Amino acid sequence: MAQQQDPAVSVCFMVEIDNISLGAFNSCEGLGCEVVMEQREEGGNNGYVWQLPTRIKYSTIKLTRPITRDTEQVTRWLAGMVGGIPRKTAHISAMTVDGTVVARWSLMDVVPVRWTGPSLSPETPKVATETLEIAHHGFLNAGR
Repeated sequence: MAQQQDPAVSVCFMVEIDNISLGAFNSCEGLGCEVVMEQREEGGNNGYVWQLPTRIKYSTIKLTRPITRDTEQVTRWLAGMVGGIPRKTAHISAMTVDGTVVARWSLMDVVPVRWTGPSLSPETPKVATETLEIAHHGFLNAGR
């Protein structure tokens, strides 16, 4: 009887940029891509319209978490870009509570798009969170 895998119900997302750990995030949105299609109508053929794939677009990825000591790693990474923004390789690993890696995505040419730190106010006592948004130029093969 084949062993059935449990779905990742409760996960966190470990993020590494060029082998530097940025820590665990509890929310990851935007992992995906879209093939842009071009439509062409052929003269004399009214039965259908040609759907031609042209390019792949990758959405930005938004990572969110409560602030931790790992927040310093994010700001250190951002501060290192004062002289220019070098493109990096990133790895995002979805992990269960016990540390088992459920899935891993490797991204090429990663650059930060936006970082939003916590809003600290005694009038609204909420968990202080940070959000990091990154752009990339595609997924790497698993062997790279």
